[in-house]
Amino acid sequence: MANGIDRRTLLRGVAGAVAVPALLSQATATADRAPTPFDLHFEIAHQFRPFDLIAPRFQQYDKRAAPASDKLVRTGVRPRAPFGTVLVEVRSGAAVAGLAGGGTSVLGTVDPVAGRATIEVTAGGTTTVVKSAAVTVSGSYGLAVVVNENAVTVLVDGQPVLTERDGVRALVDLRVPAVLGGLDYAYGGRGQVRLGRVRAGYYGQAGVRDPHVVQHADGRPFIRDGKLYLTMTNAGLGFFQQAHWAVWTLDLADPTRVEQVAALFFARDGVVLGDHAGQIVYDDRTRRFILLMSSWGDFDFKGVHVRHATTRADVLSGVHVIPTEQLALPTSVSSWDPALTLVDGRWRLAFVESEAQQPAFVFHPALATGPPGADYAESLTLVGADRTVDQTEGTIIQRVGGRWYLFASDGDAREYPVYDLSSMAKLGELDAPYGTNIPHPVLLPVGRDWWLVTFDGTQFAEPVLGYGGHGDLIVMRARG
Repeated sequence: MANGIDRRTLLRGVAGAVAVPALLSQATATADRAPTPFDLHFEIAHQFRPFDLIAPRFQQYDKRAAPASDKLVRTGVRPRAPFGTVLVEVRSGAAVAGLAGGGTSVLGTVDPVAGRATIEVTAGGTTTVVKSAAVTVSGSYGLAVVVNENAVTVLVDGQPVLTERDGVRALVDLRVPAVLGGLDYAYGGRGQVRLGRVRAGYYGQAGVRDPHVVQHADGRPFIRDGKLYLTMTNAGLGFFQQAHWAVWTLDLADPTRVEQVAALFFARDGVVLGDHAGQIVYDDRTRRFILLMSSWGDFDFKGVHVRHATTRADVLSGVHVIPTEQLALPTSVSSWDPALTLVDGRWRLAFVESEAQQPAFVFHPALATGPPGADYAESLTLVGADRTVDQTEGTIIQRVGGRWYLFASDGDAREYPVYDLSSMAKLGELDAPYGTNIPHPVLLPVGRDWWLVTFDGTQFAEPVLGYGGHGDLIVMRARG
């Protein structure tokens, strides 16, 4: 269950300088020879699961603990956003890990003798066990404590044993910079305990979803050293608030080689959130990155909207906390999944409109455009929307055969509709396998082929974590 809704209901009702290698020019030439998207016949080439409790490039602490420790050790390092993990090798005894400092702590514990795992919060001089669960542990084991927003999850040997968000949030709000800024990664024991290696760093992902190619304003994909840059939503250990946004590279020579290269978090309303499901566009003319994302980071079934920011910082590497503003879209209802491209001197912005998120989600694709010469956020007007569908999202703008199209994903019809970019008239559907969830159709010309990068709804540890820990990354191919 996730906020009282099971996954089946939710899937029905939710769901610097740039060097572009010769490969890209070949791909563009191939695209110009392809008459329409309907000549492409996709088949699944790769399907795999990126999974890391600590993102490999974003480990902040790695040491051997003292042979015996029965106290809480603060590491002196901390995350800039409430998305972090502590991993502890436990040789024997009861262990504890999490965030601590200044009389406040959020910790997960495992006691093999008592056969219990707990999540406890200390605030204002009082320690409260907010949740506990029975566990069976013998001998050595691995303890992981993950913080995703205000949700804390305890894992034993890589398997979640309990998780809690609301009870933690009732006592402390880790999204507030003044609170998180006083907390270090911490670990230790209760009584006699023997510990081995301890690692800590930014949380990675239980799966990925919502892929979107990082692109230049004119639609060219952003490629360096044969690697495609794309954003993906890193699935958290739970619902939408537990996810966050990241930049990844995908090796065009071997698409199973993916690597997270940046972690992006967003400051708004006095807190730091993991807003996600958006796009990054590099505007060569102004030498700035345009970031568009959806406000899923604090979703509570009371609406979603598109937010935006611009920066000259290199958001394609490192950790960033970026202030954002709501984007003024020509709609009076909720919106998400923005897709932006500069076409013939005018910005085109595709997005999803949603008039309801409860008792069931209702959503469809829409398209806006700005005046000639205007900036991307100026005076957007509605071109059209497909209100004949109500489970369709994942808007993507792409050119095929010299013509621009808007692609989307229809969860009811289980197909990828294709729309004319100038009128939003539906032209047909892609010939491509349609999996679980509502997979986004990210089209990309590569050499003589076309790729379609997407995801599915495969969950991780759903009985403990509920809906949200999906999905597999899927790469399809079609001959051009």
